[in-house]
Amino acid sequence: MQYDVHIIGGGLAGSEAAWQLARRGLKVRLSEMRGAGDRSPAHQTDQLAELVCSNSFRSDDDTSNAVGLLHHEMRALDSLVMAAAAKARVPAGSALAVDRDVFSAQVEAALAGLPNLTVVRERIDTLPAAGLTIVATGPLTAESLAGSIGRATGAESLAFFDAIAPIVYRDSIDMDVAWMASRWDKGAEASFEMGGDGRDYINCPMTREQYAEFHAGLMAGEKTEFKEWEANTPYFDGCMPIEVMASRGVETLRFGPMKPVGLDNPHWATEEHPNGRWPYAVVQLRQDNKLGTLWNMVGFQTKLKHAEQVRLFRTIPGLENAEFARLGGLHRNTFLNSPTLLDRQLRLKSAPHIRFAGQITGCEGYVESSAVGLIAGLMTACELAGTDWQAPPATTALGALLSHITGDAEADSYQPMNVNFGLFPPLHDVKKKARKAAYTDRAKADLSDWKQAATL
Repeated sequence: MQYDVHIIGGGLAGSEAAWQLARRGLKVRLSEMRGAGDRSPAHQTDQLAELVCSNSFRSDDDTSNAVGLLHHEMRALDSLVMAAAAKARVPAGSALAVDRDVFSAQVEAALAGLPNLTVVRERIDTLPAAGLTIVATGPLTAESLAGSIGRATGAESLAFFDAIAPIVYRDSIDMDVAWMASRWDKGAEASFEMGGDGRDYINCPMTREQYAEFHAGLMAGEKTEFKEWEANTPYFDGCMPIEVMASRGVETLRFGPMKPVGLDNPHWATEEHPNGRWPYAVVQLRQDNKLGTLWNMVGFQTKLKHAEQVRLFRTIPGLENAEFARLGGLHRNTFLNSPTLLDRQLRLKSAPHIRFAGQITGCEGYVESSAVGLIAGLMTACELAGTDWQAPPATTALGALLSHITGDAEADSYQPMNVNFGLFPPLHDVKKKARKAAYTDRAKADLSDWKQAATL
């Protein structure tokens, strides 16, 4: 089949871009190297839109949270990723978490239902010399294609390290020690709607002594060694290995992934404290699949060697007999210096028939990657239709993220970025406590106006 657009990469961004284009009647070729004998260091399956790190799309609160607002905006634009996430959702309090396999299956089924979309399992080694192309190969772009991109940009891609958290089998967790609760019972209403009971996390408590021993073990544990060329590659702060966080101070983890506030341990109930007391530190696990058989260790992405992970994590109360469906890992990610290399429509300045989308542009996170894929699809559809592209206002989450990637960020210090209210035009006339709600109210109104005026 002849095609109008060639999309390279079947991850979140590529799948979203393909959906936006093909459902508008355009002919799309989607090339994915997994399934053709190749696989990245982080992927485990050949499924489209495979989630390789967490199973969480983070907060679904669209009233006071930037990523929740991005969820809202993507739903308003018929996002495939958001629709698939709704069908694959598992209880996670106020967060949007999904069953990985169900999510990928939903994406594949939706794309398979588009007769003008062809998915080809093939590795693309060089950038096409002609024809509208969207490169959405993610931060683990194959070496040959990465080399081609480097030659086309005339600049070396930046790089950072990304880590993966372990996943534990639910029936190997000792619930006589651990208990189920959400912090401050936050998100209980959303949990009930998803079939949960408002207690969506498994919590493993630690005393002061246990925490001190765990911290010491984390510091002493044998870690993955970097190759010489990797030595100066930075970590992305949003996916920092737990041992790197721990190295910043003994108490750091207690104010991060292991904070105990808002979690009463019922196993420690007394007559004076019938609801229990807060532990000194807590390890939380979040449901990872629909069946509830797999739970991932929240914030426990790590570069510890596998044997060391098993030994150390089994010292956590409640995980003494833990069995692991997947252990943590570390992989090197690459991304473009997009503010320098891409124009305002995500096109490569030196080869404008090529757009980039997803994490390779320097956005960070599943939702952000999908959002940039969505926008790249809309831009390309407008170009093929011969209509002028109107970018979403910078006051919206989509517009703020796009503006950051395509020119508003400081190029010399450009690093992967999650969507956040710091990317939005400031509101100076609103009190600080009301500012987040004001950002979201303004964004929703401006997105609605943009949708009515734009030709999409």
